[in-house]
Amino acid sequence: MKIGTLLIHNGHETDKALGIPTGALGTPVYQTSTFEQSDFFKSGKTQEFDYARSGNPTRKALEETIAALEVGSRGYAFSSGIAAVSSALGIFSTGDHIIVAEDIYGGSYRMLNTFYKRWGLEHTAVDTSNPDNVREALKPNTKALFLETPSNPLLKITDLRACFDIAHSAGLIILVDNTFMTPYLQRPITFGADIVIHSATKFLGGHSDVISGLAVTRTEELGKRLFAVQNGFGAVSGPWDCWLVQRGIKTLKVRLDTQQNTAARLAFWLKEQPNVEAVYYPGLVEHMGRSVHEAQADGTGAVLSFKTRTTEQALHFLAKTELAAVAVSLGGVETIASYPVRMSHAAIPPVERARRGITDTLIRISAGLEDCDDLIADFSKALE
Repeated sequence: MKIGTLLIHNGHETDKALGIPTGALGTPVYQTSTFEQSDFFKSGKTQEFDYARSGNPTRKALEETIAALEVGSRGYAFSSGIAAVSSALGIFSTGDHIIVAEDIYGGSYRMLNTFYKRWGLEHTAVDTSNPDNVREALKPNTKALFLETPSNPLLKITDLRACFDIAHSAGLIILVDNTFMTPYLQRPITFGADIVIHSATKFLGGHSDVISGLAVTRTEELGKRLFAVQNGFGAVSGPWDCWLVQRGIKTLKVRLDTQQNTAARLAFWLKEQPNVEAVYYPGLVEHMGRSVHEAQADGTGAVLSFKTRTTEQALHFLAKTELAAVAVSLGGVETIASYPVRMSHAAIPPVERARRGITDTLIRISAGLEDCDDLIADFSKALE
């Protein structure tokens, strides 16, 4: 079964998988905090659902769906994308060392450099677009490799196979943030990743109306370790949020097919604009790592970034665009223009941002479902 069909037919087409076969073409929302344990005094056995922090049927449907889509063993739903990241990092211990991609999401950078740094979890940030950097960063206490490809916001490409080979040789646990690609376009577990993470707020939810995070483990054993953190921290996704993400997943194919076509057209058009200095998009022939990306993904995605020639031009674009919402986040049905230095990557010190190429002239675009001709006309005026 192809992934586009699996988005719809993954075992949760109706409520049959939850043991209540009414034939409803949608998972019910179990808006409850606890469950009656009617047989508790008769058998003394525990039941699957007892308290909603530990499990909820609506959440279970979403967790099983994302596990199927990512070709993993166990799936888990969290209250946000950063809650999923933080919980996945929570399986490690004080004194452990993690190698991370230097241009991971700014929220992940913030957690590693504040909460987990105080906790004693060490990390080294490297440019993972060169696998040799991963090898050189290995230490005796290195326990994991944390990647994101394409990266946020410069769309750098990491060779998953090459980096995974290094990580497997060193016995590392591999984590991949797959938010930009989603399982529709890229499935890191099939290359050997151990944990795949999503901000389901973005493309999976797809309508800018829910905050949620997901994580999938390759093995049952690792799944049990992650569940212990999920249940202990309690940063779980509520049943209504789970229902919204589950609904969003059903339209992921048709949305992303349109959105990445629009992103590609915008990227090619932006290249020709006199006030644009550089465009970053895996679909461009000159994009560094394009051939690697094509070998490990089924599409080029719906996110691109570009740099204007001056800061004033960038700010002018953000002030004058009418069809793109200037906002934090991405992956919604509307086109969103973000300013990383003040939004997603504001937590990174200015010197470090500049070193990574995240400048005051950089704008990130998440293509929506508007007509591309209208977007080009709007962007043209905003760039004047």
